[in-house]
Amino acid sequence: MIVLITGIFFAVFNLKNIFTNQTASLIINNAEIKIKDDVIASKTPKIVKAVYVTGWSAGNKPYLNYLSDFLNLTEINSVVIDIKDSSGDVFYNSDVDEVKKYKLYNYSIKDIDALIKFFHDKNIYVIGRISVFEDPMFSKNRKDLAVYDTKETNNVSNPILWEDKNGLSWMDPSSKEVWDYNIALAKDAISHGFDEINFDYIRFPSDGDFSTMGFPFWDKKQKKSEVIKSFFAYLRRQLPNEILSADLFGLTTISTGDLGVGQILEDALEYFDYVSPMIYPSHYATGFIGFKNPAEYPYQVAQYSIESAYYRRNIFLLQKTIESIKFNNSLSSDIEIDDTLVGKIRPWLQDFNLGATYTEDMVKSEISAIEKFSKDDYVGFMLWNPRNYYTKEAILKNL
Repeated sequence: MIVLITGIFFAVFNLKNIFTNQTASLIINNAEIKIKDDVIASKTPKIVKAVYVTGWSAGNKPYLNYLSDFLNLTEINSVVIDIKDSSGDVFYNSDVDEVKKYKLYNYSIKDIDALIKFFHDKNIYVIGRISVFEDPMFSKNRKDLAVYDTKETNNVSNPILWEDKNGLSWMDPSSKEVWDYNIALAKDAISHGFDEINFDYIRFPSDGDFSTMGFPFWDKKQKKSEVIKSFFAYLRRQLPNEILSADLFGLTTISTGDLGVGQILEDALEYFDYVSPMIYPSHYATGFIGFKNPAEYPYQVAQYSIESAYYRRNIFLLQKTIESIKFNNSLSSDIEIDDTLVGKIRPWLQDFNLGATYTEDMVKSEISAIEKFSKDDYVGFMLWNPRNYYTKEAILKNL
């Protein structure tokens, strides 16, 4: 029985395009493997086309007027709004105890319920973004939970915060109190009508003097990836029925390691409904897939990244299916691959000028590559521009 299952796995593993999420089947070793694709039973659009909106913008009436016109003209059907960004600011008056105790609300969004209604009345799907472990505001109030500077700290009971190259401080990714704080933010946001929660900065720091980082909880013996995966699993246990997404570095689509920050694509796929690698061409190094300046080749970078991501996802889906098979069942019967066992890939795309001036054609080319090479797995994209003004010509409605 085990030999037969292994044979099935390697036979399918060696296919470049293992399978797609459409209802289909293939026959291997007399066992019919059926592939089932269940759309998430919710109000989630089948294909999400989203733009990022900071909390500052979301609380600004002139910007909302711009956004309203933009939504009327384009195919965008979703927005990603900051609940807490990487500064640690909380953008609406959350009922979470820590927000009130440490005065973390920055008075940007005055009426969160009215804002959600504003979007829902336009049939816009609302995703709330929470930046997790990079959190200067919370770290200043809870230094006992934060990464500290071992060189500057003389007494760990009164630590000096470690800062990355941008002067920002981080929470210890092993701290359960930090986990619970961010989960409480998510639960409160859901109670106000957010349709999905998106988690960002779910990693260890990626820059700065690593040699002086001290952790009040992480013992440095457990792998960083194990810490982050434990957080993912805890999130899902605490939010079992909610729609969750995770932002990862773009390189997680091609790297099998954890990039030194604890992020592994398959670990996120196991616990999130959507995994969103940030495949901004400007963020890839010189020489990536042979290009001196990858930012100038958005189609090729998007194609390479999404193909790699889905190849790995489909292998992982098959592995999870095999794990779920009861060995006392006969493999002569049908084997159903449940596509809902792992998350889907819904990437962040670049709509900002860095490395190159991003034109209408360049943004279109990213979207085109994602749609073409995701094939039947295509569930959409999210556009990022830190200024929150987007190239509407790239996503106009077909009138």
